Amino acid sequence: MTDTGFHGVFPYLVSPLDAAGEVKAGVLARLCDDLIAAGVHGLTPLGSTGEFAYLSREQRRRVVEVVVAATKGRVPVVAGVASTATADAVAQAREYERMGCSGILAILEAYFPIADDGVHDYFKAIADAVSLPVVLYTNPNFQRSDLSLPVIERLSRVPNIRYLKDASFNTGRLLSIINRVEGRMKVFAASAHIPACVMLIGGVGWMAGPACVVPRQSVELYELCRAGDWAAAMERQRLLWALNQAFAKYNLAACIKGGLELQGYAVGAPLAPQAPLSREGLEEVRRALQALGAL
Repeated sequence: MTDTGFHGVFPYLVSPLDAAGEVKAGVLARLCDDLIAAGVHGLTPLGSTGEFAYLSREQRRRVVEVVVAATKGRVPVVAGVASTATADAVAQAREYERMGCSGILAILEAYFPIADDGVHDYFKAIADAVSLPVVLYTNPNFQRSDLSLPVIERLSRVPNIRYLKDASFNTGRLLSIINRVEGRMKVFAASAHIPACVMLIGGVGWMAGPACVVPRQSVELYELCRAGDWAAAMERQRLLWALNQAFAKYNLAACIKGGLELQGYAVGAPLAPQAPLSREGLEEVRRALQALGAL
């Protein structure tokens, strides 16, 4: 599928593995089918909720392979590429393009701090290696080296760097980004933001793990925003925010996987050394999903 303009709700998919470390292809494919049936606009394997940092290269490749096959071109598949090394990230991006992905979500991992020029060169190398549209991922809460506003502006001039997914808590920063890139780059929100507010200031959608468990409700919120019905959108947003508050208290992958288990998807626990959701946490997620009609 070629890029006709990414927009809307892109769930960050979980990575279900069995006890032997094999990807549970049937479970993941069923989840993809159900999310597409619920109206999502794209799928993002190997995002934060996909526990990319805990997977081997072979596991990551298999996740992408299953998602591309299950999707059958119905919606874009934007696969996460992450590494501490530029050469490795470039190799991943090229492989995922060959496998049939529609876009790349570029993530920078770092052990040592990296100066702005190094951050710029890492993302530009990924973009130069593929013909696909690239989504930059910025998350200052977890990334040792984040994208500064000057670097984002420079990267917005790379032709196929078309989008940015921002997971900071600073909506003012997002507005600064939108102003500086002058339309060259579109912005996706994360679950750390109130998506309706991001849509109001010019965002085009959100890429987030919670959409895995509330896809229909997320799509309904997006459509209200697109229609400019902000009063109804905020009413819906308030209901969804209760779910985000539960997720903020616990490990994100544990919450999403726990919620999916409650919905009948045998996705398993988060990968070690992460802890599974506590009994208290599972009950809180259950109550939030029930209140949204998602159980």
